[in-house]
Amino acid sequence: MRQKIIVVGGSGYSLTPPFVKAADNHFLPFFLGELCKRHSTASMDPAQINTAIVDVVNTSRILVQSVLNRDLQSQARRRRRLRQRGDESDEDMDIELSQTMGPCALEILVVMWQVLAIERRFWAWETSTDWWDHIVLRVWDDSQWLLNFCMRKGTFMELCDLLSPALKRHNTKMRVALTVEKRVAIALWKLATPDSYRSVRNQFGVGKSTIGAAVMHVAKAIIKLLLRKAVTLGNVQIIVDGFAAMGFPNCGGAIDGTHIPVLTPEHQGTQYINRKGYFSMVLQALVDHKGRFTNIHVGWPGRVHDACIFRSTTLFKWLQQGTYFPDQKITVGDVEMPIIILGDPAYPLMPWLMKPYTGSLDSG
Repeated sequence: MRQKIIVVGGSGYSLTPPFVKAADNHFLPFFLGELCKRHSTASMDPAQINTAIVDVVNTSRILVQSVLNRDLQSQARRRRRLRQRGDESDEDMDIELSQTMGPCALEILVVMWQVLAIERRFWAWETSTDWWDHIVLRVWDDSQWLLNFCMRKGTFMELCDLLSPALKRHNTKMRVALTVEKRVAIALWKLATPDSYRSVRNQFGVGKSTIGAAVMHVAKAIIKLLLRKAVTLGNVQIIVDGFAAMGFPNCGGAIDGTHIPVLTPEHQGTQYINRKGYFSMVLQALVDHKGRFTNIHVGWPGRVHDACIFRSTTLFKWLQQGTYFPDQKITVGDVEMPIIILGDPAYPLMPWLMKPYTGSLDSG
């Protein structure tokens, strides 16, 4: 007969051992039966839950002790019968009794399995996803999407489709998987705002650890699937024409570095303190006439100078060899000028890199 007992995480079931009879009143308090219908972990305070746990543990102890007592009684009865027969020595009796100890251990394992093999339910904090499901997806227009996610809804959905092969998860018996759209939205919201993990958790109705995992998963998916497609040189002539319209001929891009704030590293922390006084990692980027990345390099500590970083990159090698841009030159005065890039005074002056004049101008 299956009877309910209260356990942590929900109600479970236990098989009553065959030796527990109706007359064994000392077992009845532990097999709660119909009383369990009046209780659940939702209606119990911590003290009651602790009491229920103790009851379950005591139940297993009593069952094991009962099996041991029953086995000892069985051995005593067998010893008496052997003595009454009188045809065996004490040594023979000890050998025969020792051979009967196996079933006792087996019964203990069976009873313990019956007590501890409990059907459990998985619990999680109750949260609300109404804001995402009903407000953001159904009510917000493109202006609100631009303000909060830095992109229109159509662009967001296109991004989700591109990242879906790396982000899609299957539902399990424990829980329903986050959709790709919600996973990407969590990552974009966290990256675009200074909100804490607690704030984002309340906003989207997920756990804090889920937020951290979503940010990392989306970032890795973007690197794997989109980085080489999005950060690319593209049509050089369109870029050159764009810069020419802005007043600078035969220009293929503008280069600079930006500091990404990071947490204090455990080792060599001073190497990451930049000239502005905070810990950072440097991102060097080459952009086109519309400010779109065409080449990036990231990873150097914030203390390293821009020129030093630039000289260590593959971009510098390509520009030095003349293989990054097509061999397209114009004549300025009597000088042939290849396609160049523009940099600030921190960068070195090169035949293919122009920077502002840093010396003093002669007033004469």
